[in-house]
Amino acid sequence: MVRRMFRIETEVDKERRDLLRARLRDTNTAASPVLRALRGTPAERDVPLHVWALDAAGEVAGGLVGHTWTTWLHVAYLWVDERHRGAGLGTRLLAQAERTAHEERGCTACRLETWDFQAPEFYRKQGYEVVCVIPDYPPGITEYTLTKRLD
Repeated sequence: MVRRMFRIETEVDKERRDLLRARLRDTNTAASPVLRALRGTPAERDVPLHVWALDAAGEVAGGLVGHTWTTWLHVAYLWVDERHRGAGLGTRLLAQAERTAHEERGCTACRLETWDFQAPEFYRKQGYEVVCVIPDYPPGITEYTLTKRLD
C-alpha cells in the first residue's frame, strides 16, 4: 500500500471553493446524460424569482425569494409580517411564484424546506408533500423538505 502525504486545511478559500465547484460540475456532467444535455442551455443557470407584497405605505408586508433551475422552482424564503398573517397573503405569494415558474419558465415542480415550528401544515394545505424529515436539525427542531408538482 502506498501512503501519500496530504496537508489538510480548514480555512475559507473562495478561489478553491470555485475550483471545487467547477470540478464537481465537470465530474457530474460527465457522469450524467441529463446534466450533460443541460450544459450550455439557459436551463442550466439558476434564475432568481422574487414575489413581493407591499402595504398601502409601500412597506414590505410579505415576500417570497427563490430561484428556478431546470424545471424546478426552489423556494428559499417565504415570510409574511405578523400584522398580515391569516389573510391569505402567504397563499397568494406562493401561488404567484408557482404560476410564474410554471407559465413563464416551464417549471413542473417546486421544492422547499421548512422547520416544524414554521409552516409545514401551511404547505401541505397548498398541495405539498413531505419527502424528507430531518430530526434535530438544529437540535430540538425538525426540518421538512416538501415538493409539489406544478403541471
